[in-house]
Amino acid sequence: MDKLLALTTLLEVADSGGFAKAARRLGVATSSVMRLMDSLEASLGAALLTRTPRRVSLTDAGAAYVEQVSRLLDELAEADESVLDRGAEVAGALRITVPSAYCRAVLGPHLAAFVREHPRVALDVLVADHYVDLALERIDVAVRIGVPASDPNLIVRTLQENPRWVVASADYLARAGTPATPADLAAHECARIGYGGGYRARQAWSFAREQEEESEVVNVRGRLVTNNVDMLRDAVRAGQGVALLPQWLVQEEVADGALERLFVDYRVAAQGREAVVYAAWLPNRRHSSKVRALLAFVQARLS
Repeated sequence: MDKLLALTTLLEVADSGGFAKAARRLGVATSSVMRLMDSLEASLGAALLTRTPRRVSLTDAGAAYVEQVSRLLDELAEADESVLDRGAEVAGALRITVPSAYCRAVLGPHLAAFVREHPRVALDVLVADHYVDLALERIDVAVRIGVPASDPNLIVRTLQENPRWVVASADYLARAGTPATPADLAAHECARIGYGGGYRARQAWSFAREQEEESEVVNVRGRLVTNNVDMLRDAVRAGQGVALLPQWLVQEEVADGALERLFVDYRVAAQGREAVVYAAWLPNRRHSSKVRALLAFVQARLS
């Protein structure tokens, strides 16, 4: 019995729920699948499958076995790919994660071109705003926005700067007045990205004029806090207040007059952090031709 073939076949049977369906997927005779499953169970001395006229299902032992086998076969495929991925040709599965708003507004529209340029690459994009564990989720490259952490278990590279603009709608400014100085924001309704503490917590925005090192820190407060920048932009467009948002997210609204940019002569940061857009990957992807190709493509497009 070919053990690797038997395990692969078992996963197909478990996924399809029947011998005939699994056989069609594998391109073999149903009788071959049934004999292979009988041989596998005999070699283990345990029943893995429950057979009925309508369906084939896993026993408790079979479910536990399939879970472990699935993990092992994934690791085997990853090991095979890691060897192939060190060559000159860019090929194989590439799994990346990107924040949702940044994917929609900036990176996502370019990814189809990457797939066209590399016809042997299969691109799997996980759009997620939470901090993804690269090892657990088997991620090759994470695109992140923030301050790169000093983590010896990660390699990071800055992809682009992430300037942020203070914006508000004309409707809000007509009602509440236009702040003349950064300090005036303390009296305004400021919608914010949540960093913990809820809406009652004050948040510090720091303002530094171009070419100057010293900054002015203003504690702002408002009744709307969210972890989603798209929602924040929409709320500010609707007149909710003032917000500090990435340039890439609001530059079109500022250009067409839907939002007004305030304090154009300042660099502005939240909580004293100058965020950037950066890529992060595990050291075992250091020599990956797929990772190198993606980084070169993204940096060329963003420049």
